[in-house]
Amino acid sequence: MRRVLLIAACLFLLLAVVPLASAQQGQTIHVVQPGENLFRISLRYGVSMGAIAQANGIANINLIFVGQRLVIPGVGAPVPTPVPATPVPGAPTPVPPTTGTYVVQRGDTLSAIARRFNTTVQALAAANGIANPNLIYPGQVLQVGGGGTGTTPPPVVTPPPGPPVTTGFSLGGHVFGFSYPDQMRGAGMTWAKTQIIWNQGDPPSIVQGAIDAARSRNFKILLGIVGNPAQLAANPTQYYQDFANFLGGVASLNPDGIEVWNEPNIDRQWPAGQISGQNYTQMLSAAFQAIKRANPNVLVASGAPAPTGFFGNRCTGQGCDDNVFIQQMAAAGASQFMDCVGIHYNEGILPPSATSGDPRGNSGHYSRYYTSMVNLYASVFPNKPLCFTELGYITPEGYPGGQLPSGFDWGQGNTLQEQAEWLAQAVRLARNSGRIRLMIVWNVDSTTTGADPQAAYAIVRGNQCLACITMGAAMAN
Repeated sequence: MRRVLLIAACLFLLLAVVPLASAQQGQTIHVVQPGENLFRISLRYGVSMGAIAQANGIANINLIFVGQRLVIPGVGAPVPTPVPATPVPGAPTPVPPTTGTYVVQRGDTLSAIARRFNTTVQALAAANGIANPNLIYPGQVLQVGGGGTGTTPPPVVTPPPGPPVTTGFSLGGHVFGFSYPDQMRGAGMTWAKTQIIWNQGDPPSIVQGAIDAARSRNFKILLGIVGNPAQLAANPTQYYQDFANFLGGVASLNPDGIEVWNEPNIDRQWPAGQISGQNYTQMLSAAFQAIKRANPNVLVASGAPAPTGFFGNRCTGQGCDDNVFIQQMAAAGASQFMDCVGIHYNEGILPPSATSGDPRGNSGHYSRYYTSMVNLYASVFPNKPLCFTELGYITPEGYPGGQLPSGFDWGQGNTLQEQAEWLAQAVRLARNSGRIRLMIVWNVDSTTTGADPQAAYAIVRGNQCLACITMGAAMAN
């Protein structure tokens, strides 16, 4: 580990003296910086991600690394910065072309921001993936790169600071009846998660029972809070503010963590036709600031997307593949509004150490494997830890009838022994990675059957918990 850290430190120092983009034999070379992805780089140079990937032999557009030197095709040497003209007395104070960010203030419109930075509404919308130029939100972070000069903008408001990111790892479980605290403690769990559904008008006190249940058993509590997609669809701007105000009230009740929404990349959880990482980031930015104003010690996790390749590596009216969705979030500045990145993994039929060999169709898709899921999310948000707000393995053993429903029959061959071993292996990998802040096992004690077989993921079967023993050993070593 010390050697890796030393190499990383040396690389950082090297990058500090390497120009971001330099001309080399008539080409532009871009050196990847911390926090960048191919989407942002493509916007910066006005070149498609596909063209950059092809020019550099990149097979997976989601995986680039800090320090990588990318040829930007079709872009010549950087143009020298022109000498500023003599100011005209009484003219507005000019500002140099900027490639920075601007945080939307209350009362701002995209057209007003465009005028401040001497650009166009269309250019700002394209640079920030804004589908509706009339829908921006206080706290939203905009990329304001452009040419020319404009008037001096108002001061940028920095989001309230969150608690420092720690390098520790914690384990927990999603609970329904909270009937097995001793088994959870035996597994090394110190956190519990409960999901809360909020409707407009509900008071923050609706979460008090979940907080009290965890505290009375000496567990920290992560509240996964989701709202009503139909209410959200009616008036997104107002809903974002109402939801943020509610979460601020919840934070005042002193929970340990809040996950802001759940799987916002699919139409089961977010209004069809409005699904995008940019729209979710508007909600997240308002929620984060409200939470931190009320209680800066609350851990804020972004809502974990559903891991999927259903949408063909793109966004549609019904949803987005999660790799596309989190890239949109990153481009919209989401990393400023979270303490950790929410991530789900619950479709494994191989050990978490496996990186290939899944017998199902599309066996090369990243969502099939624990490692490729972690690598993807870490590459998009390299400066944020990951929080698994759901990680589980399905098995029909001990499930009523022993038969999983249609849509989940891919897990019919998993055994309770495999579930226990794979969860323990995932714990070891997460503890040793330095990337995972929190892992919530999905789930501890559900008895729900049917089309959504939550009980088939439960680690407690007939009051016995084999996985609690294996995870306890993994946490102890």
